[in-house]
Amino acid sequence: MALCGALFLALLAGAHAEIPGCKIRITSMALELVKQEALRFLEQELETIIIPDMRGGEGQFYYNISDVKVTELELTSSELHFQPEQDLVLQITNASLGIRFQRQLLYWFFYDGGYINASAKDISIRTALRLFRDPAGRMKVFNISCQASISRMHAAFGGTFRKMYEFLSVFITSGMRFLLNQQICPVLYHAGMVLLNSLLDTVPVRSSVDNLIGIDYSLLKDPVVSTSSLDMDFRGAFFPLTQGNWSLPNQAVEPQLQEEERMVYVAFSEFFFDSAMESYFQAGALQLSLVGDKVPHDLDVLLRASYFGSIILLSPAEIDSPLKLELKVTAPPRCTIKPSGTTISVTASVTIALAPRNQSEVQLSSMIMDARLSAKVTLRGKALRTQLDLRKFRIYSNQSALESLALIPLQAPLKTMLQIGVMPLLNERTQRGVQIPLPEGMAFVHGVVTNHAGFLTIGTDLRFVKGLRKVIEKNWPATTVGPQASSAPPPSTAAV
Repeated sequence: MALCGALFLALLAGAHAEIPGCKIRITSMALELVKQEALRFLEQELETIIIPDMRGGEGQFYYNISDVKVTELELTSSELHFQPEQDLVLQITNASLGIRFQRQLLYWFFYDGGYINASAKDISIRTALRLFRDPAGRMKVFNISCQASISRMHAAFGGTFRKMYEFLSVFITSGMRFLLNQQICPVLYHAGMVLLNSLLDTVPVRSSVDNLIGIDYSLLKDPVVSTSSLDMDFRGAFFPLTQGNWSLPNQAVEPQLQEEERMVYVAFSEFFFDSAMESYFQAGALQLSLVGDKVPHDLDVLLRASYFGSIILLSPAEIDSPLKLELKVTAPPRCTIKPSGTTISVTASVTIALAPRNQSEVQLSSMIMDARLSAKVTLRGKALRTQLDLRKFRIYSNQSALESLALIPLQAPLKTMLQIGVMPLLNERTQRGVQIPLPEGMAFVHGVVTNHAGFLTIGTDLRFVKGLRKVIEKNWPATTVGPQASSAPPPSTAAV
């Protein structure tokens, strides 16, 4: 009975789980690129290590080591990989660290001072990041584990007390090696929990697309990590800005991601595009009114000839009135994605009228327009763009079949008017694109679109258009850039 109850609850939870409108998969192919940029950033962070002064004595020998600074860091061998239950693991081996510090030595009445160069060898670092969905729906780092160790250290002692330094070098370098071990993991903790999270804060969650609609890219659940990929499910829903709580039920096919040959795969369902068009419809944007000089001249002449009988019955003062052509979408357009391509179906009313100045309009005709647009989707930079093209067009009367026959001569000129006057306006907006949820400083390149039944996928690669440090410094207050700005976990417990 307990097993049946658990199965029932699992099925019930699955039935109410929200279907994502957008999915993103980051594959292991992207990790080499990410690793190189991360290592550059990590080198800069480790060079900010602050090592406290060391002072002490042995018999009549007293020393003071101060002003310790990291001068260079060489990360010889490193690996970044996905690992279930730990998400993202960075392994660094055989690294080395250059150090410069000031020495002060007192032996009986003799004093010696100056700077010494030292090096830490065979440094090993292993750090793992755990990722989760925060309450706002953004991916964040919520836990970091770290192990760091320095196998050996060497200092180039010289001067009057070189022999004495060599005698005490093991003692001094062991102490410095211990202090270094204590500093590495707090730096990595700060880099992940504070700086990396500030970078993830640049990923859009709920943002405006234009002055009419916005888009919701909140994560629906924690990222799912396998040995070869990291998968993220996003709501991927547009909404009218005037109706912030408005939502369209997602009844579309859930996108599927199977490939792993490219760095990144992005998938969009029909719901993603439907919610955009319905949001514009709810915002009252899917209508167009052309009056007087805005109506193409050839179309104006044809319309006046077609409705000459109706116009001639009007008073002489209204015959030369400006012509008005009004198109208004009557229902939210719908997107259909098939392996053969993507199409958008639109139904609108077309009203033709005379618009005398300072008088009521005189309607000449009202008809229904059905249009089918083909949509070519591309991904450029981090913007999803769509190029629309009018493929099929039909007008008919909702009054009688006889009136529909009378509208046949208007079929071609109205289609031409849509192609010349309306489609450029639509494409001007769709070509601006919609941002994909990607951190600042990164962009997509070489995207290839593949259509499936009910969704499309885009296989693409990544590139950095701006370094991690520049992005983080831009988005993080200058007063909190050091590792001391955040609380750190206990240092690594690796053997010193």
